[in-house]
Amino acid sequence: MSLPILTLERLDGAQEALSFYNGKVLLVVNVASQCGFTPQYSGLESLYRKYKDQGLVVMGFPCNQFGTQEPGESHDIASFCESRFQVSFPMFKKCEVNGPGAHPFFDFLKTSAPGLLGTEAIKWNFTKFLVNRDGQVQQRFGSMDSPEKIEPHLMAALNTHSLKG
Repeated sequence: MSLPILTLERLDGAQEALSFYNGKVLLVVNVASQCGFTPQYSGLESLYRKYKDQGLVVMGFPCNQFGTQEPGESHDIASFCESRFQVSFPMFKKCEVNGPGAHPFFDFLKTSAPGLLGTEAIKWNFTKFLVNRDGQVQQRFGSMDSPEKIEPHLMAALNTHSLKG
């Protein structure tokens, strides 16, 4: 299964086709500004800066579904991420990741890589999905999996060339 045909909205309102990221390795994360895992922004940014020239794209999707830990509007979220963590990776409009209002991209990710015991629901902020260059979800990582811990998985995905090329 490869990436669905979707349009994503950035925090600044710009529209972007998901197909823009074809051929890239994606690390898709539901993020929140007021969470115990929020310091992971630093590790995510570090990975992005280290591997972006090799084709890694970290994609942040703010979500307020877990403990209302992302209450701000887009401009608040952007300001927080830039001032506190110097985030330069793409950040998208706040969305839901579970339930009937879940963003279609997260429905795709959850179906492609179920969690523990086959459950699809995302349990908390900073759940991460690793998508290979062919648009296939390779692995799902929980909130407790730090960016540093998943770096070897990213490196392996980056060193695997696309089957489509």
